Amino acid sequence: MNKLELKESIIAEYLSTGLSFRKLGVKHGINFRNIHRWVMQYQGRMKKTTTQKRSQSQPGLSKEDLPTDVKELQAELRKARLLNEVLTETIKIAEEELGLPIRKKSGTK
Repeated sequence: MNKLELKESIIAEYLSTGLSFRKLGVKHGINFRNIHRWVMQYQGRMKKTTTQKRSQSQPGLSKEDLPTDVKELQAELRKARLLNEVLTETIKIAEEELGLPIRKKSGTK
């Protein structure tokens, strides 16, 4: 019996008997993970391998665009941090002038 016939017979045995991958692996002397992979491939449910995922790049991005994207994101981050500082200082000033705590206390409902 060649390898292909062995694979097909193990897949057929799994599908017809309902034995677990582990029991079939012990019975035939094959790692149960291999049997699982064979069955998934046979049923068409095998996910893409990592090499296939890596080879497919995002269609809209090229290597030349990445540095400008990083620069744009860094500028947005700098603006967001600056806005956060301004709002924090505004709350501080309002608390001092009004004498009331404005920030929500942690742990309250």
